[in-house]
Amino acid sequence: MDKARIYNMSFAGVYPMYIQKAEKKGRTKAEVDTVIFWLTGYDEHTLQQQIDRKTTFETFFAEAPRMNPDASKITGVICGYRVEEIEDKLVQQVRYLDKLVDELAKGKVMEKILRK
Repeated sequence: MDKARIYNMSFAGVYPMYIQKAEKKGRTKAEVDTVIFWLTGYDEHTLQQQIDRKTTFETFFAEAPRMNPDASKITGVICGYRVEEIEDKLVQQVRYLDKLVDELAKGKVMEKILRK
């Protein structure tokens, strides 16, 4: 796993891909935003600020208002790695987000995605 690449990757560059992946499967941008808000504590305004500033994933997660304590309930494989076993905190947070968007695109019910 290329940690340096993940640390420096622009959240604003990946965000449209999250939306595209979800919309291809009949989900919405609003649903993508909902999982981002749940995971990070951002709201519509603060998320847009991060996008406008073209922050890196490192900054995006460092400035997150509140990482959801239930994020540790996110388990499974994404990009060939078990998210619960990833030791690097930032890489794990990015993969948590990847996993949530993946679950959304696979048609999982929002209540289960948000670990309720």
